[in-house]
Amino acid sequence: MKFLENRKNPRKLKLLLGTVILVTLGIIISVFVGYRRLLNQQDNLISVIQRSKANISIGKVHHTATRNGKKEWTLKAVSARVMGDQKQTIVEKPSVVFFLNDGSKVYLTAKQGILETASNNMTAKGNVVVKNEQYTLKTEKLFYNHKKRIIVTKAPVKITGDLFHLKANSMVYNLNTKETWFRGKVRGTINEGISL
Repeated sequence: MKFLENRKNPRKLKLLLGTVILVTLGIIISVFVGYRRLLNQQDNLISVIQRSKANISIGKVHHTATRNGKKEWTLKAVSARVMGDQKQTIVEKPSVVFFLNDGSKVYLTAKQGILETASNNMTAKGNVVVKNEQYTLKTEKLFYNHKKRIIVTKAPVKITGDLFHLKANSMVYNLNTKETWFRGKVRGTINEGISL
């Protein structure tokens, strides 16, 4: 009945139709503006990824390397950029745990790392720290060869433990045999109580 009454009163009908048209137009405009804003954000994200030349960027990375069913090391990082064309993953603030044959562990941290995805070789850069229960090693850059299970640094290295302090220009550490070789201006002190 009210509809019929509105029909008799064209003014109210025009007002009702005008309101419906304005509300519909407002919804269409807000959807259009929101969609444009979303497109701009996607364009910004795409341009950031293209500038970094990364195929994909991800946060909070965890990777485990195994050989013959045995866990050899795990890597955790704050973020990673996968560079597919170079077969590398660049990780920020990596933390690596190497598992040794006798059950002990060696820990590595750095500002940045590069994981070669085909070989599982790694390079750590910037404030590199390697620790185990006996010593702490500090350097600016080192390389891990996954096939040989050795850690190599050609940068100056400083190693401290409870019973010794050593400095050298370069170092090689074999994770399988736990043997270490120092080269170039090797200097250090060995305290009493160390058994050689």
